[in-house]
Order: sequence, then structure tokens, then C-alpha cells
Amino acid sequence: MMPAARESLLDAAYRALARRPWSAVRMVDVAAAAGVSRQTLYNEFGSKDGLARALVRREADAYLAGVDRALTVPAPSRADPHTDARPEDPRVETGQRLTAAAEWIATAARENALVRALLTGCWSERLPAPALAAVPPTTAVPAQRRADGPLPSPGNFVALVRDRAVAVLTGPGDGTGRDKAEDAELARSCELVVRLALSCVAAPPGEGGVAELVRAVLPRQPV
Repeated sequence: MMPAARESLLDAAYRALARRPWSAVRMVDVAAAAGVSRQTLYNEFGSKDGLARALVRREADAYLAGVDRALTVPAPSRADPHTDARPEDPRVETGQRLTAAAEWIATAARENALVRALLTGCWSERLPAPALAAVPPTTAVPAQRRADGPLPSPGNFVALVRDRAVAVLTGPGDGTGRDKAEDAELARSCELVVRLALSCVAAPPGEGGVAELVRAVLPRQPV
């Protein structure tokens, strides 16, 4: 099957899930909405559970891609009003990138029920709840075999985003000549921001939002 057709099936499944609980989503309806036969759907995903795993995997990948965008899109050059740091100070760029990532985490979890479940481990009765462990593949389709592999746990997502942030903020290189204590402090700051953003999923912040909280907890010394 062409990748576009697979995406159409996943889009149809996502739309169906927005209208009714996963238990009430029928494969025949997903196939019809995507304009393919039910047999084609089974050939691609193997089963309804396979479709659920593929859908969850896609949303997980999209979430991580959003994290990467937030961390790498250049932020506007401006001083941090909470410190005496100027725009060229490394603290400013670090803070802006981590703030952007935190805002994306909170927004993605708020707007996408599957992402929220992946990040918190709380799966409502409306959602599919695939096992995080790998399952035996039921199809030879490469994309589905990947979907049938292990899915990230909430703790895995924290580590994945933390490590992505550290890699972006330390830049290329093998680490030779860098201060290990500063690298460790940066990793702690990145994980703190990720966990702070996740706390805002359960308890939305007030005025100032996630950005204000991130600015309040980031270390004041250059990183």
C-alpha cells in the first residue's frame, strides 16, 4: 500500500475516534471513510489492535517531531526580563527554546487525547489502550512491524525529550572540552522543564501559562 493510503486510513481512524469510543469504531467504517476495501485495511494493519497501535505510534512520532521543531526553530532575539541577561547570553536562547518545548508539550497533550494518554499513562475507556510491550507482528508491512514494536512509556517520553533538548542546546561535537558539571546541570534543567510541562497537563496553569513557570524555575546562571 502507498504511504498516502496508509495515512488516509489512520486519518479516518483518528476522526472516527473523535466521534465515538474506540470500542464502537468499526473497521468497515474506517475502510469506507478512507476509500479502500476492508480487506486492504486488514492487509495493512493485521487487525483492529494493529490499527490502534499504528495510530498511537503515529501520534507519538508527531508529538516528538513537534518537540524537535520547538527546540530548533530560532526564537526571537530579546533579553530575559527576569534576569540581567542580554539576547546574546546563552541563558536567553536556552530559556526560549525550553519554553517553546514546554508550551508544545502542554498544547499537544491538551489538544490530542492519544498524546495525553501516552504522556500520562491515563487511558480513558474511550481510547484504545495498546500494550506498551512489543507484540508479534501480524503483517509483513514494514511500517506496521515498527508499530508492533514497543511503544514509549510516560517515563520514556520524559527521557526522549530531555535528551533531545540536551543535544540541541549543547550543539554538535563529542563533548570533548565541555564542563561535565554544566552538562549535568543542563540535563537536570531540561528534565525539570519537561516534568513541569507535564504537570500543567493535569493542572493547567493560571495567568502567564507554562512560559511563566518555566522562566521561574530555570537556573539563573549561564548553562
